[in-house]
Amino acid sequence: MTATDLHRLTGAYALHALPDGEREVFERHLAGCEACAQETAELAATAARLGLAASVTPSAALREQVLRRITTVRQEGPDGSARSGSGRTRLRARLLSRWTLAACLAAAVLGGTTVWQHQRAEDALGRAHRAEQGADEIAAVLAAPDARTQAAELAGGATGTVVVSRDLDRAVFLVSGMASPPGGKVYQLWFDDAGGAMRSAGLMDPARADQAVLMRGSVDSASGMGITVEPSGGSKQPTSAPLALMTFPA
Repeated sequence: MTATDLHRLTGAYALHALPDGEREVFERHLAGCEACAQETAELAATAARLGLAASVTPSAALREQVLRRITTVRQEGPDGSARSGSGRTRLRARLLSRWTLAACLAAAVLGGTTVWQHQRAEDALGRAHRAEQGADEIAAVLAAPDARTQAAELAGGATGTVVVSRDLDRAVFLVSGMASPPGGKVYQLWFDDAGGAMRSAGLMDPARADQAVLMRGSVDSASGMGITVEPSGGSKQPTSAPLALMTFPA
């Protein structure tokens, strides 16, 4: 695989469409190619926004449609044929009984959980709004005219890229292939401020190996960032040695 071929794999890598062998080769290339790192970060953010745009809200009339169709859909006998005479009468009686039971069960389930479903829907809508806002903020950093990137290989074969916009005073950390933290632990990001002081920049999602994280807070005078393993919920100050330290691009 030539260097030219590697430069063309940014889109496939951002969509996790590369086989393992090509992915490993490209990640080694990504760690030393600023142009590919920036393009990959931008494509990953775009893919995330497209995914959010594809969400669909169920129709408000869905419950009524289900209950109505329960009593109107024609049923067949076990052998797939219609019955005649007294057999048909008995079959219709059994089916009517089943329809009535199904309708009652559906009404009980759908009606009895209305409040619970409404709360779940409200929670999901809130999460969607927050995710959309986060995606917009991430995209703004990645697309900023002054955005600069720095990529590095992390422990366990993971690849990390930090994108910094001094004009926006924000930073985004993108990681691929991150191993899950130990049970009850979480990865925490830190700004490396002047004098080596570490300032919390938020938590990573412990359930995701690939993710883009808008670092919490302003870049300010930070010269770099670090990653540590912390108790669930995070810490005010690092309690373990950094898994990685990355210098912000000039």
